[in-house]
Amino acid sequence: MDSQIEEIKNKLNIVDIVGSYVKLTKTGANFRGICPFHSEKGPSFFVSPARQMWHCFGCGAGSSIYDFVMQIEGVEFGDALKILASKAGVELKRENPQLRTERMRLYEICDLACSFFEKQLGNSAYGKDAKEYLLKRGITEESIKKWRLGYSPDTWQGLSDFLVGRGYNRDEIVRAGLAVQSDKGNNPYDRFRGRIIFPIFDLNSQVIGFGARIFKEIDKQETAKYINTPQTLLYDKSNVLYGINYAKLSIRKSNQCVLTEGYTDAIMCHQAGFENTVAVSGTALTPLHLNNLKRYTDNLLLSFDMDVAGDNATKRGINLAESQGFNIKVIDTYSGAKDPAEIILENPQNWEESVKNARSIMDFYFDSAFAKNDKKTPQGKKEIGKIVLPAIKRLQNKIEQSHWVQKLAEKLGVSADAVMEEMKSIKIDNTHQNQTVVGNKAIETPANNFTSEGRKKLLEERIISLVFKNPSNITLIKEEDYKLFCEINGKFLENLNKVALPVLNSAEDEKEEKLKAMFADISQTEEYKNAFGVLSLMAEANEEIDDPEEVNLCLFQLKRLELKNELGRLSGEIKNDPNQASQDNLKEFDKKAKELHFKN
Repeated sequence: MDSQIEEIKNKLNIVDIVGSYVKLTKTGANFRGICPFHSEKGPSFFVSPARQMWHCFGCGAGSSIYDFVMQIEGVEFGDALKILASKAGVELKRENPQLRTERMRLYEICDLACSFFEKQLGNSAYGKDAKEYLLKRGITEESIKKWRLGYSPDTWQGLSDFLVGRGYNRDEIVRAGLAVQSDKGNNPYDRFRGRIIFPIFDLNSQVIGFGARIFKEIDKQETAKYINTPQTLLYDKSNVLYGINYAKLSIRKSNQCVLTEGYTDAIMCHQAGFENTVAVSGTALTPLHLNNLKRYTDNLLLSFDMDVAGDNATKRGINLAESQGFNIKVIDTYSGAKDPAEIILENPQNWEESVKNARSIMDFYFDSAFAKNDKKTPQGKKEIGKIVLPAIKRLQNKIEQSHWVQKLAEKLGVSADAVMEEMKSIKIDNTHQNQTVVGNKAIETPANNFTSEGRKKLLEERIISLVFKNPSNITLIKEEDYKLFCEINGKFLENLNKVALPVLNSAEDEKEEKLKAMFADISQTEEYKNAFGVLSLMAEANEEIDDPEEVNLCLFQLKRLELKNELGRLSGEIKNDPNQASQDNLKEFDKKAKELHFKN
């Protein structure tokens, strides 16, 4: 198995793999981008093609190609191996039981189910009707094959019996979301029956779930139009965008993503040449959706059924996208059509025109609010303000905010001061705006989640990287400075200092070889060999920096951080018991405060 792991690794380029998830830009010998594992605005995520590794300066994550896939997909090593083996064209030895994780068995079940549904489409009487319905909706034979569309027979256990016959048990079929446990103690029954099937894929085009649509008129009065796979080990609707596997490269190339609400809308858009289109799977935009899209673009074009009044899920998703720095435009429907699929079926050029003429989100709010309310009446003005003012207040740029305040005042025929005063009373719902994404989970974080410890770690790593880039920088770190570092980094620098100084003082013609030997020795020590590659990558990332100036600046910042921490400690002691606060504490606090003021 070790040989297969190495074979896969050698056949793949880490830049290609990481680049399929993260938008990367070449910088010197490396590539960099926005880290997919924590929220950040500036790119601190680096990939080294020479070392076939990655590292983020912001959150400290980094390692091999396997670790990247495990973290970004939220999977175990065996699943990451399968994903990468598929990309490398390597057939894994399936007899190895360690590779047969539960996730892998569920992937197999979903793929087999997909093949089963595909075969039913056109091979049975109702299947032929289902296919005819798809063709009438404008979906071509090529698209049916590409998107692996199918039909679920109207039987209670047809799919389940087929999968059991292939060696899977009924409990696994339930866990894959394909069957429902009977409350009468009978065998589970198939979830999807008598419906058109839309397989849902992950980023690597593996089937992870299904959407199922009725198409017979008799059924439309009796049941929901769509049903979907429930939450499973593979499928999480808050993290899945339908069509992202086919759209991601086009999104990156065009630097914009068209978001629709329906499976058919996404398919028809791709068919018409708009391959930068995805659909949400029966839910509003979530932090996980936005985190996935942020890897490819900051520009979203929405084709949603949007109601600007009230507090609906679509508006909350848009507010969240705005808070994360997305530029949002809204696509208008054309000639009264209900959705993109209908527009494209009528005339693909109409959809092209709609995309081209997409309005900014602020223009959309203005136009919608004024269209639904009478700006001449006091009540109408009030309702318009309730819709538009929250959107203006969420704008981060004060100049842009002022522009829209002026425009609203002019259109309402009131003073800008009155609009500004009213806007002050507007309360913004910040729910989810402090969410960040770690792996494939969204978690709440404080508004300022860059902690003192995180800042210290980043400064220490920067100094060490600059020492690796140029060993003479070690002489800039004085003996008293080592107390600023955490224990392991302090010891590392002290030990490096002892080794490096004799080498730096040696004859010029011997220095280069001795330095190479020194770093070779360090890289082989058990304590530091894992860090060596990361530190070297960090050194490369700083290749354009003025080393001595940067080292001194980082040391300066470390000292300030140490002073702030000390002031915090003293302040806590004084506040907890002000009556008993010693004169020594007060004097020490005053001294530290003056030092910090001087360093500012």
